[in-house]
Amino acid sequence: MYSESITMARIAGIDEAGKGPVIGPLVVCGVCCDEEKLAELEKIGVKDSKRLSRKRREELAEEIVKFCKCHVLKLSPEKLDRLMEKKTINEILTDCYAKIIEKLNPDVVFVDSPDVIPERLAEALKRRTDKEVKAMHRADELKPIVSAASIVAKVERDREVDKIKEELGVDFGSGYASDRKTISFLKSYFKEHGRFPPHVRKSWKTLDRICQQSLDEFF
Repeated sequence: MYSESITMARIAGIDEAGKGPVIGPLVVCGVCCDEEKLAELEKIGVKDSKRLSRKRREELAEEIVKFCKCHVLKLSPEKLDRLMEKKTINEILTDCYAKIIEKLNPDVVFVDSPDVIPERLAEALKRRTDKEVKAMHRADELKPIVSAASIVAKVERDREVDKIKEELGVDFGSGYASDRKTISFLKSYFKEHGRFPPHVRKSWKTLDRICQQSLDEFF
């Protein structure tokens, strides 16, 4: 008599935090665990990071890394600006996703799709990684493994933004163009210094609008 060992599939999820803001890095995270561990993610209360408080995200991130393998990529505003000279933001994300898949080496990976056609992203990643890829919209809400990636990515970005605020000595808000506090800070800084502060994505159109508004006020 002998028992045949059963190999559990390794499942990964990938998501990003900071695709759109004008200040701070883009953070992309992959989380991977054995299939049997997926229930643990639901048990500890993993859900889309946007539906959780910062404190709860940080608590969950500590739990996630205990039984999941994580890989995080951080792209500074400077690096994003350089890459944006040749690629779209979705192409940059696809590159990041491919690197994470190669690092984690899962059997199946679920990806929150920035592409309006998720199947297109899935096929591109399959060709590059030779892995089974399932891309979908709202994956961070539908798949706990992607929710876990979303949480870790958001926690890492929040920490990076805190470092920037400490360096600049000012609370500029979330760093998103929709945040009045962020825009107010950028306008004030530009008027005072004639340039934008470090850690700002200079290729973003938000800055062009601020420059134009400042010129209009001057004349």
